[in-house]
Parts: sequence; structure tokens; C-alpha cells
Amino acid sequence: MCIWMVCFQELTASRPSDVVSFKLIDADLSARLAGLAGGFTRNSYPSGDIGLIGLAVMGQNLILNAADHGYTVVAFNRTVSKVDHFLANEAKGKSVVGAHSIAELCAKLKKPRRVILLVKAGKAVDDFIDLLLPHMEPGDIIIDGGNSYFPDSNRRCKELATKGFLFVGSGVSGGEEGARYGPSLMPGGNEAAWPHIKNIFQDIAAKSDGEPCCDWVGDEGAGHFVKMVHNGIEYGDMQLICEAYDILKRGAGFTDKEIGDVFSQWNKGVLDSFLIEITRDILYFNDDDGTPLVEKILDTAGQKGTGKWTAINALDLGMPVTLIGEAVFARTLSAIKPERVRASKILTGPSPAFKGDKKELVDQLEQALYASKIISYAQGFMLIREAGREYGWTLNNPAIALMWRGGCIIRSVFLADITRAYRQTPDLENLLFDEFFHTAIDKAQPSWRQTVANAALWGIPTPAFSTALSFYDGYRSERLPANLLQAQRDYFGAHTFHILPAFSSEKYPKDTDIHVNWTGRGGNVSASTYLA
Repeated sequence: MCIWMVCFQELTASRPSDVVSFKLIDADLSARLAGLAGGFTRNSYPSGDIGLIGLAVMGQNLILNAADHGYTVVAFNRTVSKVDHFLANEAKGKSVVGAHSIAELCAKLKKPRRVILLVKAGKAVDDFIDLLLPHMEPGDIIIDGGNSYFPDSNRRCKELATKGFLFVGSGVSGGEEGARYGPSLMPGGNEAAWPHIKNIFQDIAAKSDGEPCCDWVGDEGAGHFVKMVHNGIEYGDMQLICEAYDILKRGAGFTDKEIGDVFSQWNKGVLDSFLIEITRDILYFNDDDGTPLVEKILDTAGQKGTGKWTAINALDLGMPVTLIGEAVFARTLSAIKPERVRASKILTGPSPAFKGDKKELVDQLEQALYASKIISYAQGFMLIREAGREYGWTLNNPAIALMWRGGCIIRSVFLADITRAYRQTPDLENLLFDEFFHTAIDKAQPSWRQTVANAALWGIPTPAFSTALSFYDGYRSERLPANLLQAQRDYFGAHTFHILPAFSSEKYPKDTDIHVNWTGRGGNVSASTYLA
């Protein structure tokens, strides 16, 4: 009788309750014989399909989601008591295995090992990567599922590739509920990892019309870049909704219940979305004394930085992503509450005195909100397009739109129209060039302009509505007053200008940096030409 059968018989005779059956596989015979010699128990061989580090609510819910889909997950947390508590409570009876050290986590994972990090962005991610590497082998996969800044993901992807490891930076959106029942997942990084994580990711992701809201985004930090833009659009959507709320409340004197009714109605049409839905719920929610809780909340908005990252990146790439920028600035303005209180006692302006048709106002506002949302998404995809060019990424716009259709915070019915537009024309230059969207904008224009005008006349700030309309008017203008601006720059700083082709001549050559001595005193030396 061969030695492995002897070992197996002896082991089953002495410890029948602990032993699990196994298949003899030539490729790992020696490893299994070593396991038999030491006592081959359920926890003695790799059983985990994927590991996860970080047992805050998002991490726990993502683990439970994966377990519900038949995957065995190995859970670890820096505070190891959380592991035991999780296994004894939320994960009890599920295919979740605990680990009390990084070494134990890695030992319990099948190869190639796949480990998700759901920890605070920044140094913590690098620290955990350093802890993982001694216990991993080339070809193993490290997945950062936090809100990391995409340049950090670029760096990690390159550094780990030189050591033979595969790095994935994945955006995860949908909050606690999304993580538990189906988030939007936006993975990017080393594409060699995708075949090994595709089934798990697409199984646990949200579904829209039967399609998973998850696909491969692109190289290096592309996944976290797309998540960053998603969060920037989220900033814009939230700001637009708040401005609509302000117009209805301060401008037209609606009660919170009446505004909730408006949002309930909007959620049945073109504005149907997660954020409209939760706004309705918030406005219906009363405190113990029967008054709307929202009226008791301090009007200072927080932020974690992803909207700011989007605005900064737009400036770096020279893209006019104005709505997200204004949404970030609106939060910063809200944060200087004491100064605003003092200003309210000094500075004057008009007071709303609406006496018109409330239904007409609501209908106009709905169209203004819809048109402004279209602009916000058009700007977001402009930024994604430019990032692809700048960073050498091949980005899949239809897949990105599909990822946002379900599971995430900005999910909405009109993302189906964005998906269709990019599937129909993959190289679509701008979302506004799609017939469906420019027709929608044309229809909304009168209401959009009236809404912005009303707000200005009533003294109600609408930075997001206003910048959306200004961008639209600027984008559709064949000529802008930048000719005068460039002349000013040349006048005071000799920054040069280009002549319009129709007016080119020997004196003013076409496609040439030209400097004019505007005063006769400045000389003919021009400044260096560069792009900031």
C-alpha cells in the first residue's frame, strides 16, 4: 500500500471528526503529503477563493455578498478581535473563514491568491501591501478597493509589476447597501489579473437589465480614476438637487412635505435616480416632535476630497469640468457658516416673492435639472476621454456608463441612454452630439433659462444650474471673447497670439506666435509660450 494511503488510514482512525476528504492531484502531491503528516484538518489547506482586509461595514458587507454567491472568503482585520466577532455574528453559518495574521490569511487562499484591501486610502494601503508581499508569490493579486487617488494606483501597479505581482485598483460604489447586495465595481490595473477576478467581481456586482455593473476599465489607475470622476459627478448631482430644493423652498414657499411630493413625482420620469429617491425620503422624514429633521441639520457640508481631486485633475488636463468645480466650491462656501451669518446682516439683495403657477415652476425646474445633469455627465466623459489620451489608457465608455447604471450612488435611468449613445458611436466626441441628448437639451432650454433667471432675480444662489447653462452657451459658440483676452495678455506680458486664418498675411503669418508692440514703447521681444 502506498504511503499516502497509509497516512490517510491512520489519520482517519485517530481523528475522524476533523478529517475532510480530498482528491489526490499529482501537481501538489508533496504538499498534501506534508499536510497529512502534520494532521490534515479543514483549515490545513487553502480553501479561500478571495481574502479581504478591513472589517468596517463596507468590508463586512462585501464579504457577505461574496459568500452569498458561493465564494469562500478569508477575513482579516488589524484589530483581530473584530474577526472573531464577525464570524460569531454576521458571518455565522456562511462560507467565511477567519485569519488572525497576514501569514494565516495568505496560507488559507487558493493560488493565485487574491486579496482585497478595504482600508483608508494613502499610507495604510502601502503598509498592508508591504505586509502581504513576504507571504505571497509572483502572480498573486492585490486589489485596492478603497477611494485611492489614481496616481497612487499608477505607482503601485508599476512597482508591484516589477516584483511579479498583479495590482488592481478598483472603484467600489453603492454605499453599505450596495456592498451587501450588489455594488458598482470599476476595476483597473494589471490586466493579467482580470481573468482571475472577473467571475467573482461580476457575480457580486449589481445587475442592470441582466448585465453586471462591472467590467475592466483600463490600465494602471484607470479604475480609481473613473471612480474619482463618478464621485465628482455625484458632487454635481447632489448640488443640483440642493439648488432645486432651495428654489422650491425659499423661492416658491413650498413645505418640505410638498417638496418631497415633487421629488416623488420626478422619480417616476426622466430624473428617476437613487439620489432623487433618497431626497424624497429625507424630506418626508420627521423628528420625534413631528417636524422635518432636515430643517434641524446644520447647513455646512463635508467632503472627503474626491470631488476636489476631480476638479484639480480637470484643471491639470485643461478640461472645462465646471459643474463639478462649482459643486466643490459650494461646499466650501457652506463651510464658512459664521462668516456667512455676519454677511447676512450686512449685505443686501432681493427677496423672493413668487406669485405664479406652482405647477409651471415645478415643470420648468424638472427640465432645468435634467438639462444640467446632462451637462454634468457630458463634462465627466470629456474628462475621461482626455485622461485616456494623456495617460495612454484605452477606456471603454459604454462599459463605464453601464457600470454606473446600477449599484452606485449616481445610478439613474438616463444612464441607459448614455450607454446606448456610446455603444452606438464608441468614438462619440461629446455626449451632446448624440441626437437623443441634444434633442433633450433643445426641449429643456426655455425652462432651463427661465429657472436660472428666476433664481438670479430672487437672490437664490444656483452655481451648478448657472455654470451648466454657461458651459452650454460657451460650448455652442463658434467664437468666444478670448480674442480680446489674448490681446490683453500680449499687451501687458508679450504672451503672443495667433491670427485667424482668414486674416493671415505676410505681416501676421498663420499658425505663428505673433507679438505686437501695442503702444510703440514696448519693444518686439515676446515671452516664452507654454501651457500651464
